[in-house]
Amino acid sequence: MARRRVHKADVTEYGGALSILETEQVASFGEGPLIGRGSRNLVARREELQWYALQTRSRHEKRIQGNLQEKGIQAYLPLSVKHHQWSDRRKLVDEPLFPGYVFVKIAPDAQSRVPVLRTNGVIGFLGVRGVGIPIPESEISAIRTLLQENVEVRSHPYLELGMRVRICGGSLDGLEGILTGMEGTRGLVVSVQVIQKSVAVRISGYTIVPV
Repeated sequence: MARRRVHKADVTEYGGALSILETEQVASFGEGPLIGRGSRNLVARREELQWYALQTRSRHEKRIQGNLQEKGIQAYLPLSVKHHQWSDRRKLVDEPLFPGYVFVKIAPDAQSRVPVLRTNGVIGFLGVRGVGIPIPESEISAIRTLLQENVEVRSHPYLELGMRVRICGGSLDGLEGILTGMEGTRGLVVSVQVIQKSVAVRISGYTIVPV
């Protein structure tokens, strides 16, 4: 069996990289692939692929997605259709739903991050020390479903129960408090810390943003 020698790690189609030992075990000329440790590692890598968020340079999202895909790395850029009005015409334009971010699905190891980080326009992975935090498949699937069903969507500040928020617009503009509900049950608790007293108010219909 002929083995090819390599001097650098080979990058796989899944965005990862094989060590020299693994490459030699998998590669064979004139024969089928060996079922060795390298082959098992390849199978495991396919099963371990996870989604991560990349921070990108402004207005580079589409180019980055294309460059990553050319490298064989699975990349996803959610796009929403927006109306742009010029003085003489109106046009529908696909724009990033989350400007400055692109999602990639790679193996959770350092070698897999190298070709991603070497892509022009990529600032880094979102997470502790730039390593990246895995994103559940269900969250990516939910975004895909909304966009595929042509439901009108728009980017919105991230909110969760218990978060301190501020009301924007209306008679309560500028009021801050703790968010106690979501959507139709949305409520706000305003507290006076010194006397440890609070009041609650329904804020359905108001625009709120995190403080």
